[in-house]
Amino acid sequence: MKRFWKIFTTILVCLGLVFFSSAIFLVCTSETAHATSTNSTNSANGTTNERARADGRARVNDDYGGTNQSPNTTDESTSTGSGGFSLNFNGDSGSLSATVRILLVLTVLSLSPAILVMMTSFTRIIIVLHFIRLALGTQTSPPNQVLIGLSLFLTLFIMWPTFSSVYNNAIVPFDQGKITQEQAYNRGKEPIREFMYGQTQSKDLNLFCDIAGITYDDYDDVPMHVLIPSFILSELRTAFIMGFLIYIPFIVIDMVVASVLMSMGMMMLPPTTISLPFKILLFIMADGWNLVIGSLVKTFQ
Repeated sequence: MKRFWKIFTTILVCLGLVFFSSAIFLVCTSETAHATSTNSTNSANGTTNERARADGRARVNDDYGGTNQSPNTTDESTSTGSGGFSLNFNGDSGSLSATVRILLVLTVLSLSPAILVMMTSFTRIIIVLHFIRLALGTQTSPPNQVLIGLSLFLTLFIMWPTFSSVYNNAIVPFDQGKITQEQAYNRGKEPIREFMYGQTQSKDLNLFCDIAGITYDDYDDVPMHVLIPSFILSELRTAFIMGFLIYIPFIVIDMVVASVLMSMGMMMLPPTTISLPFKILLFIMADGWNLVIGSLVKTFQ
């Protein structure tokens, strides 16, 4: 037993010596590596600084002029004898650069949903289609995606002459550089103003003119910030009137079905459950989609 303890103690002492030697070796190695890296970094920084100073002195002696990569500049130096700064370019038209045009296009695209919804026939169409779905009582049929898609294509169909006029009279000449930005804006807004003014009721226009304190004798005297809300209010009124007229036959069917169920003593049976098939049948027999869509399109002519 004593012999075993002696062997065990000897092994522990040997292992301790090995670990101690390894620790001392690692510490010495890390200090040497750190010193070496510090010296190399200092020397590299010194070399970089010397190169930077040399490049700076070289740049001072060089003349800056136009290159092939900058076609709008000239080969003249930007510094003058009086110490001023001058910038020369060969552009003679002074038109917007490509970057500014892209910025303007992105701005218009970001505002296009509001323009499409509020300054076209989209508002009246989507409201009337929504009233049809409520009058039928079909809950989510047709779904919102179908109604919005149908409204968009009907809006494109109705507004196509207006959009074509804006494109031909404003966008094409401006893209060809024949007119300025202000002229393109004035030409582009005229077809839209004409469309909105033709659909705006006089009392709505007079309402916003009174609020804004504006008097007008002619169509051209009405500013855009007064014409747009007047047009939107008129569209809402027209859409609700059409929705009320669409509701009337379906309300009659609901009342008849409810009266029949009450007379039969079926008070626990919802009338809408029985009237829904009859309303759908009436809508199909009367060719409702043809009548509604045709009436909607004709209201803008």
